[in-house]
Amino acid sequence: MSKVVDIVTQLSRPVVEAQGCELWDVEFVREAGEWFLRVYIDKEGGVSIDDCEAVSRALDPLLDEADPIEPSYNFEVSSAGVERQLKRPSDFQRFMGSFVQVNLYRAVSGAKEHLGYLRAHGPEGVTIETKNGQTLAFEPQQVASVRLRME
Repeated sequence: MSKVVDIVTQLSRPVVEAQGCELWDVEFVREAGEWFLRVYIDKEGGVSIDDCEAVSRALDPLLDEADPIEPSYNFEVSSAGVERQLKRPSDFQRFMGSFVQVNLYRAVSGAKEHLGYLRAHGPEGVTIETKNGQTLAFEPQQVASVRLRME
């Protein structure tokens, strides 16, 4: 599936940027027996439904022409959202100091979810500071995902 994501990312980036937005993420997933191709966009000041529609209308014919996906699928363009997942190093840099939720594969200190302010990210893992001032560091292999959270 990563080949599909790579191809769609390459096709999407110029289209998204031409609409004044930033490509946040592309995912191709199977849910409830159906395939979904999702393109997530972002924009300073927030993404509107008009932004999503414009990107969708511009990208749809390019996807049809390139035809990078064999099975039938549902195509969606949406905002990355307020509680978006941080994936790339640039995402972590951009949101350093923000309130996040770290989801773990296995419980640490009795929990698989930890909330705090993002203090560090790198090859050694993710470090957060909880609201009560406790510093928690997680190694990369422990971390399932990191998402922005509203306080």
